[in-house]
Amino acid sequence: MHFSNRLVALAGTILLASKAAQAKYQLDTTYDTTNFFDQFDFFTQPDPTKGFVEYVDGQTANKEGLAGYSKGGIYMGVDYKTVNPANGRKSVRVTSKKAFTRGLFIADILHMPGSICGSWPAYWMFGPNWPGSGEIDIIEGVNAQTKNAVTLHTSPGCTVSNTGTMSTTKFASANCGAAGDSAGCGQQTADNQNYGDGFNTIGGGVYALQWTSEQISVWFFPRSKIPQDINSQNPTPQNWGQPIARFVGGDSCSIDKNFANHNIVFDITFCGTWAGNANVWGSDKECSALAPTCQQYVSNNPQAFADAHWVIKSINVYNESPDGGSPSQSAPLPSASKVLTLVPDATAKPQTTFPPPLGTTLTVQPTQAVRQKGDGQVWNGQPQQKQPQQSQPQQKQQQQKQSLDSSNTAPKNPWNGQPWNGQSWNARRRLNAILASIYGS
Repeated sequence: MHFSNRLVALAGTILLASKAAQAKYQLDTTYDTTNFFDQFDFFTQPDPTKGFVEYVDGQTANKEGLAGYSKGGIYMGVDYKTVNPANGRKSVRVTSKKAFTRGLFIADILHMPGSICGSWPAYWMFGPNWPGSGEIDIIEGVNAQTKNAVTLHTSPGCTVSNTGTMSTTKFASANCGAAGDSAGCGQQTADNQNYGDGFNTIGGGVYALQWTSEQISVWFFPRSKIPQDINSQNPTPQNWGQPIARFVGGDSCSIDKNFANHNIVFDITFCGTWAGNANVWGSDKECSALAPTCQQYVSNNPQAFADAHWVIKSINVYNESPDGGSPSQSAPLPSASKVLTLVPDATAKPQTTFPPPLGTTLTVQPTQAVRQKGDGQVWNGQPQQKQPQQSQPQQKQQQQKQSLDSSNTAPKNPWNGQPWNGQSWNARRRLNAILASIYGS
């Protein structure tokens, strides 16, 4: 009897492996500089995570240089000029109009918000009636964090395994059930080039999310190691090796029942229930040395956030081909026929770098009515050193970043290393000199 059961289990494993080997994907949706702001809504409601942030609409983001197209990328940043903003630091949060259930999501990201005290950036997905339709946090972190955390959130009753995840990733919790400020089921990666300053130093890279009925997996590929099958729009996940995070469902968690109809979200908030938590802030020696609280630091040091911006090259969403057939070789037409580009105002000089000066006019589709999305994006974190009541283990103290001198009024270097346009910006004085020559002092 035991022998027979083992044969059945082995047969099931072989069947699943065979199915994965035959999986083929065809391109369904592309977001890039031809259509991004036509296909994403600007969220303008109060931050559900209680951040010290003012999310602005598309017209305001356009006018104040917080969002737009330039240099082959989609720019989304924050206000890095205003001291003591009354309603929180201005930022953007955008949500795709289209919702997805399962698929392969490949995001080519040129730059992400740096490892900055007070910041809480995220690239994530969630469905209606949160947490009933689930949440997938693909890129997320706070403060001086240097390594990405990948997390799922669901209604109570979902327990997963991390079978197939690369060995260096730490599995924080198997219980994905969200309740209040839940930690969800998180996996802490070990690569200091997949997040923040390290990510930007290497010119970014590609994050790939595979979502099937059996599992959810995330891979990261540095700019210099992007698989050819991704570049050729013929993605083959079974050839990519182990993902940085993998969540396997099964009898203890039905992926199909807990994850559905997800919209894609990019945002940058400040402080809130994770980055601004007193225990989290206080346990981070680098950040707590800058100010007693997160909000005090964010409010009084706008220049620290010049590097707090996303630059997205593209997002391609693929569906599995029926019966494992050959993938489509032709990309779909853009959702919008109008090509939008950076349009400076009458007095502005040509732009050569990010972030764009506040006041530069960026062409953005006028904001659409914001749809209600439920709560969304809860706190995934815990104190950096100790907080016994949380289910996640202690996060490591993040290193490799010098404390910002709050008296320095020059914006932080927005590019560390080799950006996508081939220019190196490691010297702050060189950047400032170039900016001064272009825009004046």
